[in-house]
Amino acid sequence: MSVRPMAYEAQFFGFTPQTCVLRVYIAFQDYLFEIMLVVESVILKKLDAIPDSKISPSQIRKCTEKFFVFMKEQFNKLFSNLEKVLLQLVLSIPPNVLLPEDKVHEQYPYSKEQFQTLQEEVQELQRQCRAEASARQALRAELEEQKVVQAELEKILQWFAGLESICREHGTSSVKESFTFLTQNSNKLQDVLKDVEKKSKRVKKHHQLL
Repeated sequence: MSVRPMAYEAQFFGFTPQTCVLRVYIAFQDYLFEIMLVVESVILKKLDAIPDSKISPSQIRKCTEKFFVFMKEQFNKLFSNLEKVLLQLVLSIPPNVLLPEDKVHEQYPYSKEQFQTLQEEVQELQRQCRAEASARQALRAELEEQKVVQAELEKILQWFAGLESICREHGTSSVKESFTFLTQNSNKLQDVLKDVEKKSKRVKKHHQLL
């Protein structure tokens, strides 16, 4: 059987032509074997009808096997010609014929070097697409973070606006003046606390001496 790779034919038919031919060969061989069994059974029936026959069934079987070998040899010779017809004419695609899905190669032919260049360009475009997708994802994350910060700033501004309103209600002209006033009072309170602590220590020492 032919060993020529018929990949283009396999692409078109969905199976390799060699496989098809092999199945046809096996089918014919099985059919020939079945025919030999039928012929053998007919001969045995005819033999039973002949009285005092000196031919035994084992002799019939040997003759049948020899005949089967002979027929198989003749069949193989005939099938070799049939195989050539099937593979070269029936199941082959001429070199000048293109499948519909391969018409594009005829319209846009390219060499191996051009194909390699196209592959490299495709890989570079894929890399750029991945980088752009990563950059967009990072930008979205930054925008989300900015939204959170903006919300916090708005809360702080609202708090300052409320504080300024309270200061105006209590006669303070601005938040800055209020913080200055609070800072001065805080410093005074710290001085008073320090003075109280010193006096407390003196009183404790005085009690210990007594």
